[in-house]
Amino acid sequence: MSTVSIEPLLHHYVRGGVKYGPKSKTFKPCYFNCSPNRKLLFHAPSFCNFRPSSFHALRASSSTDTALVETLESADVFFKETFPLNRVETVEGKIFIRLHRGQNNENMQLAVGCNLPGKWILHWGVSYLDDVGSEWDQPPAEMIPQGSIPIKDYAIETPLKKALSPDGDAFYEVMIDLIPNSAIAAINFVLKDDETGAWYQHRGRDFKVPLVDYLQDDGNMVGAKRSLSMWPGAFGPLSNLVLGAEVSHTNDSDGTNEFREPKQESRSLEGFYEQPIAKHVALENSVTVSVRKCTETAKSLLYVETDLPGDVVIHWGVYRDDAKSWEIPSGPHPPETIFFRDKALRTRLQPKEGGDGCWGSFTLEQGLEGFVFVLKLDEGTWLKCMGNDFYIPLPSSSSLLTKSRQDLSESAQIPDNNAEPNEKASLSAYTDEIINDIRNLVSNISTEKSRKTKTKEAQESILQEIEKLAAEAYSIFRSSIPTFSEEAVVKSVEPKPSAKICSGTGTGFEIMCQGFNWESHKSGRWYMELKERASKLSSLGFTVIWLPPPTESISPEGYMPKDLYNLNSRYGNIDELKEVVKTFHDVGIKVLGDVVLNHRCAHYKNQNGVWNIFGGRLNWDERAVVADDPHFQGRGNKSSGDNFHAAPNIDHSQDFVRRDLIEWLCWLRKEIGYDGWRLDFVRGFWGGYVKDYLEASEPFFAVGEYWDSLSYTYGEMDHNQDPHRQRIIDWINATNGTAGAFDVTTKGILHSALERCEYWRLSDQKGKPPGVLGWWPSRAVTFIENHDTGSTQGHWRFPGGKEMQGYSYILTHPGTPTVFYDHIFSHHESEIAALISLRNRNKIHCRSTVQITKAERDVYAAIIDENVAVKIGPGHYEPPSEPQRWSLAVEGKDYKVWETS
Repeated sequence: MSTVSIEPLLHHYVRGGVKYGPKSKTFKPCYFNCSPNRKLLFHAPSFCNFRPSSFHALRASSSTDTALVETLESADVFFKETFPLNRVETVEGKIFIRLHRGQNNENMQLAVGCNLPGKWILHWGVSYLDDVGSEWDQPPAEMIPQGSIPIKDYAIETPLKKALSPDGDAFYEVMIDLIPNSAIAAINFVLKDDETGAWYQHRGRDFKVPLVDYLQDDGNMVGAKRSLSMWPGAFGPLSNLVLGAEVSHTNDSDGTNEFREPKQESRSLEGFYEQPIAKHVALENSVTVSVRKCTETAKSLLYVETDLPGDVVIHWGVYRDDAKSWEIPSGPHPPETIFFRDKALRTRLQPKEGGDGCWGSFTLEQGLEGFVFVLKLDEGTWLKCMGNDFYIPLPSSSSLLTKSRQDLSESAQIPDNNAEPNEKASLSAYTDEIINDIRNLVSNISTEKSRKTKTKEAQESILQEIEKLAAEAYSIFRSSIPTFSEEAVVKSVEPKPSAKICSGTGTGFEIMCQGFNWESHKSGRWYMELKERASKLSSLGFTVIWLPPPTESISPEGYMPKDLYNLNSRYGNIDELKEVVKTFHDVGIKVLGDVVLNHRCAHYKNQNGVWNIFGGRLNWDERAVVADDPHFQGRGNKSSGDNFHAAPNIDHSQDFVRRDLIEWLCWLRKEIGYDGWRLDFVRGFWGGYVKDYLEASEPFFAVGEYWDSLSYTYGEMDHNQDPHRQRIIDWINATNGTAGAFDVTTKGILHSALERCEYWRLSDQKGKPPGVLGWWPSRAVTFIENHDTGSTQGHWRFPGGKEMQGYSYILTHPGTPTVFYDHIFSHHESEIAALISLRNRNKIHCRSTVQITKAERDVYAAIIDENVAVKIGPGHYEPPSEPQRWSLAVEGKDYKVWETS
């Protein structure tokens, strides 16, 4: 048994992956509040430089301000720090579609564009007149613009180019030349912003521009006949796109653009269409806080400045003693200060000269321990310090700072992990306890004596405890900032008990089966079909099965839920669901329910004719819908994630919504017997809400679908996919490590490596696996195919004929592997069964160690836990003969797996 190294774990949690990096091994202390009655001493780069430095000169606008500047310059610097303020701003724009004559006035051209900045890519294909179904085809070569990249055999990706309108405004556009008299019936596309990974569709479906006037509308057509249109408003008819050369472009009463019927003299297809879109843009600002102690009055002089634009209000108070509750200090207070419910003060910061941000100054009495604040931009936007109140120490707490820095110097390489310290203990004692807990746990797992006496399972249990502690500390460091209501800020000043850690990550030895595909609902009795195969799946070695969405749904597949408590779906009724769950339990398999929490389809229209009133047991109204999706007129707060425009997006910041969803999840656990959850479209809402749901429902296992685009440069996949896997890591982190996530990064890299014979991609710059499993393996749920990517949808199908190379990788590597139903009951069954058997008998688990021994153009090889060796690719590899002896256990086309004799 080799020594288990905790270094990757420490790198990961301290690092977070991107901005601060594991590259830096030097950390400085930073105070911030992890709850209103507790401070955390925290390692992070560039935080809290306490050395004296020149104070920012105030831009004096009066004699009083001038006097303050003079006073400050004569005072000693006690504290100065610049805090990052990361926020997301929604920018509105339009997608436009124009069908017009080319320059020679003979051929037609289709133009697709957008007036928002971004790295826009048109993902498109065509439909022919004799096509059956919804599959795309690649267009003829003469239609494909220069610089386009083919996507297998069914689509093209074309980057949009920057252009200028006659008014001088910048926009992005691509032109597609249409072939006269061709058999092409329609052009299908979606627009992708490669900067953010966001896809823009037509009400959740592909855009479809018809090139013939008799094409039947399938619901996503922007140019359908008025009589055939299925979509109201902005997605309504484009007036036949358009029969006739003369078109009038008007604004309808609902504010959307569409065409009026043209004259019918000519038969040319011409038209124009616009669709409003909103893009979330990440902005980076900062706030600098300086504290000086006036030598004459002994008062604290505090100065705040920020580069935030517009009117900024600071919501603030002070800590007087160890009670750690917000208080209002005695006056005088700065100008434009008002009281807020006798709990805090609000001061409008003064604009800087030139409009580059704003500032404020505060004179605070003696005897105060700290200054606490949050920043308010508007009614729905509050900025905090990594999800917590900003805490600024005042001179009276200097002895505590000195002690804390000494504690930190003893543990420069150990992350802060919370082992439930006494909330009333001093900060230094709290820090010592964290350090000692981690040291003891690490010693328990790494000493030579312990490795000889403890079982592998016991050591893994200790490692899991370390990981839980690190997850809690790291989530405080890197957690996302949700949209806070005013009530939430008021409540945040009250002390709250620490939430318990509830890990939804199983035992570490799980092997999951996705128990359905895109067509499974069509049988009408899918639950009963699965019941008949429960024993077979158990004998193959599966320990967890993921069942399809159980709820009544507008779409038959289940991903457009309506009445959450109605469990009579296309897969079967509630009694059949209970029966299949019990059957799987009887054969030793845990069951995950597929829950859609991001969006919900409404039962009724509101007074404006918009579908946003819900029925059934959860009879919510518009307050349950986010306010920034223009299609559904919600009255909630802004979304904490990406909107899914096909259905009303639920506002999880509402207390009644979270309470109802927690009650529903607990009801599913008790009534149906689910052991955990597969969480759909978790990009749509903050991971902190997921943490609340999981801590309440206590699943055995939970996995989120956090899906966005990998990084590409000029159509070529980048070797470095750290930003992509970091976004997944950040979401896991926001859940406090209570859930795993599908390792989309690994799937994407496997695609490119196997399809292009570029197996060097399977090692990152540090010689580790390049996906999520290389950074946080216990939270990485690996897969090569699912109901979206494979089956009859085929949106991102794994390279054909190479599926077993993919399974030989994920079934021998750490993480929790998932096998797709279609692959189990196919000609791959025996090979998959052999790999699962090998994984089980060698006790490979989610935290197993990986030593990559070869990553070249045509071959990849690695040794796992020192007793399993795997090779994929057409190149040659044999494991080293010393010190172990190896025997070939499983092999197939372009893969081999060995185990120690």
